[in-house]
Amino acid sequence: MTSADRPRFHLAIPVTDIEGARAFYGDVLGLAEGRSADNWVDWNFYGHQLVTHVAARPRDPDAGHSSVDGHRVPVPHFGLLLSIEDFHALADRLRAAGIAFIIEPYLRFAGQAGEQWTMFLRDPAGNALEFKAFQDDAQVFAK
Repeated sequence: MTSADRPRFHLAIPVTDIEGARAFYGDVLGLAEGRSADNWVDWNFYGHQLVTHVAARPRDPDAGHSSVDGHRVPVPHFGLLLSIEDFHALADRLRAAGIAFIIEPYLRFAGQAGEQWTMFLRDPAGNALEFKAFQDDAQVFAK
């Protein structure tokens, strides 16, 4: 399956403040805003549809944590696989915006199958995001 053949995903996530979501997803991440209403916004999440919906009640953003390569990874989380160049550009953009990382950008599984750059952060509503970049894209599903 080529990238042109891949289906795009749609993910709706809760936020507590639509303007805070606009500031984070639009200004900090640089995503293009699509359709919107007073209580939701569609975002172009690198060709996927991410929708931020204002939730009536805040929720606990973590069901727990999982240990991966010596780090406490928040569960649930979502994100994207980027090129290495885009990964580092985004990391620089996040640092410049003063975004706190849950897990600072680092090279995970160095020298092993699935070697990848990864970083974790939260949006203003507490949703955990992971962005990663594989040294070799053929290793995405390596065992």
